[in-house]
Amino acid sequence: MLNPFVKMGGTASTSDAVARRPLDAEKIILLLFFLIISSLYSGNAKAFELYKTFQTPDVFLAEMFNNQVPAPTVLNLDAKAQSEIRAVFNRPFPSQRVRYWKDANKTVWVFDDIGKEGYVPTTSGFAVSNGAIETARVLIYRESRGEQVAEPSFLNQLKGAKASGNMLSNKVDNITGATLSVQMMERMARTALTLDTLSH
Repeated sequence: MLNPFVKMGGTASTSDAVARRPLDAEKIILLLFFLIISSLYSGNAKAFELYKTFQTPDVFLAEMFNNQVPAPTVLNLDAKAQSEIRAVFNRPFPSQRVRYWKDANKTVWVFDDIGKEGYVPTTSGFAVSNGAIETARVLIYRESRGEQVAEPSFLNQLKGAKASGNMLSNKVDNITGATLSVQMMERMARTALTLDTLSH
């Protein structure tokens, strides 16, 4: 009967064959490990791709103040102020202390909002001068759709807007497929106007 462990170039013992089995098992385990890691990395990479940074807050502030960014000022929101904000922001402001920046001509606000409950926050920046939106900018957009609100053609509609009741004086066109994001930007702009009023 032929020895099942005979191979070209010599004879392998039964102990040699057994010794190789753990090595094969280790290779399989390593392969599975790398497949799992690759899958997790791919998922995280896709999630990261959803974060669209159009401009960092620091760069936005530098632009608003011609690279001479003043030290931030803090606005403390009492119950009365929170009530005013709730009327336009649809909820109390997340923080009782709001950082903002100002010079002789304007105030600048950087804060977050969500399209609806369960969405991730979008970071936007607003410059307010003489009770009107001077600049509106989407800084970091974290949703998978609706990023058209970051385009100048949309944001320019907010320029010059003033408070009109709890809404804006400017008519803002809707974007198909981005209705919640459009409403969010209108709400944020109106909130920036209220924050500006409260800061004076």
